[in-house]
Amino acid sequence: MQHAQKTVIIIAGPTAAGKTSVAIEIAKHLATEIISADSRQCYKELNVGVARPSEEELKAVPHHFIASHSIQQKVTAATFEEYALQKAAELFQQHDTVVMVGGTGLYIKAFAEGMDPIPHVPETVHKEIVSAYREKGIEWLREEIKIQDPLFWQKGETQNPQRMMRALEVAKAAGQSIFSFQKGEKKHRDFNVIKIALELPKETLHRNINTRVDKMMNEGLLEEVKSLQPYQYLNALQTVGYKELFAHLKNEVSLNEAVEAIKQNTRQYAKRQLTWFRKDKKYSWCAPLAEDVIRLLAQRGF
Repeated sequence: MQHAQKTVIIIAGPTAAGKTSVAIEIAKHLATEIISADSRQCYKELNVGVARPSEEELKAVPHHFIASHSIQQKVTAATFEEYALQKAAELFQQHDTVVMVGGTGLYIKAFAEGMDPIPHVPETVHKEIVSAYREKGIEWLREEIKIQDPLFWQKGETQNPQRMMRALEVAKAAGQSIFSFQKGEKKHRDFNVIKIALELPKETLHRNINTRVDKMMNEGLLEEVKSLQPYQYLNALQTVGYKELFAHLKNEVSLNEAVEAIKQNTRQYAKRQLTWFRKDKKYSWCAPLAEDVIRLLAQRGF
């Protein structure tokens, strides 16, 4: 196997930019398979709220890391790195190229460049923090972060409970900021990586997001969230589309307010995704049209 000649083509970009349909067309064009780089579509219990590809799309091209794990499993960027490297090696036995698609920038970075090792966190510490967050809420979490990891408080995602809980458990277990373990040393990969990011005009992207949320509600997102109520404090569900409807089910907000919050929070998430991908100058940006991506790949010999 001439691994050095193998290539992973990454299709990234913000939520609702049209990544799935473009990736499927590219995978068909190259007669290959897709590895998802989405931190939520990997959970088998989540479907509507994570915009999982449809049954038709999943049949059109084999996908990996879709409905592969349970929300009760701890899935991290390191988990994805290990999974995706192994899956890519398997696929390279039959294909010269593999398509990776998703909007979880940290997962893509872990796959392409590797992750700095983070110290082991005892399960007791993890459970203690999750339990305290469940009881006391996000303001308690922010106060703890401010005290235990001031560096994360200054530079980290203090709107993201998952990231904050992770930072807090590392601070408690290791006595150091999670950032102190992030040296940024890139690991060598024995395959090539081509990074392509999709972008739309801001107004179009926002319209797509709003339309998608309405479609999710029509397709049964509220019912999906109701079925997940016993698990609502798991890390996997501290995310947009779920936390807002859990708040509605606890009579904290009306349904209309919850839906509007999902739209607003999704737009903010898309903005953070764009900021993340634009920091990486190796991305080539283009419109979410398969023919444009194919043209770009043709210039690189594909």
